[in-house]
Amino acid sequence: QIIVDDDDSKVWSLYDAGPRSIRCPLIFLPPVSGTADVFFQQILALTGWGYRVIALQYPVYWDHLEFCDGFRKLLDHLQLDKVHLFGASLGGFLAQKFAEYTHKSPRVQSLILCNAFSDTSIFNQTWTANSFWLMPAFMLKKIVLGNFASGPLDPEMADGIDFMVDRLESLGQSELASRLTLNCQNSYVEPHKIRDIPVTIMDVFDQSALSTEAKEEMYKLYPNARRAHLKTGGNFPYLCRSAE
Repeated sequence: QIIVDDDDSKVWSLYDAGPRSIRCPLIFLPPVSGTADVFFQQILALTGWGYRVIALQYPVYWDHLEFCDGFRKLLDHLQLDKVHLFGASLGGFLAQKFAEYTHKSPRVQSLILCNAFSDTSIFNQTWTANSFWLMPAFMLKKIVLGNFASGPLDPEMADGIDFMVDRLESLGQSELASRLTLNCQNSYVEPHKIRDIPVTIMDVFDQSALSTEAKEEMYKLYPNARRAHLKTGGNFPYLCRSAE
């Protein structure tokens, strides 16, 4: 656990695995419901191949600029000038915002955006974004769980969802409220600031919280991006389709 802001309540939790001599690691940013350990499969596999991988959990930040500023301080603290970012859902949006925020002295070498979006208005929640901080934790959890797949699922996907529900239970009211605020606060990515960064868009063809319009928007925004499509995987392909 690391504190980089003046406010001691802002604690970054992270797993840093693999050779410390690697100065440009791959950093994983979780979705709203996720904690640093949702990427345990990737940590195990990639460090086995000699990569350095850092999986993060963000402290409570209420706006994108504050998040980017905190993330920059964290990288400074870890003495990392350049990083590759893998972001899932909200993590993907924050990864793009950070690349945009540092575009004058670039620190992001590449982006892998998994089930990510480029404009928060797709959730039609921008008007409620300012009231999440008032809501009790059980209501916030209900909002998040509403996006989880239901109905018959294969065993790996069911396990993946159970794992995420368990992680969601471990988050406090302010953590959840701040993430939902970041997820829905009116904001979008300015692609001209990050057009020189190699991007891989990873998405699934089965049901996920992202609409087809949101996916199309990402393809338009990054016409030269590599695309990694998974036939199935739902919201959490890094858990239930980790081998792929």
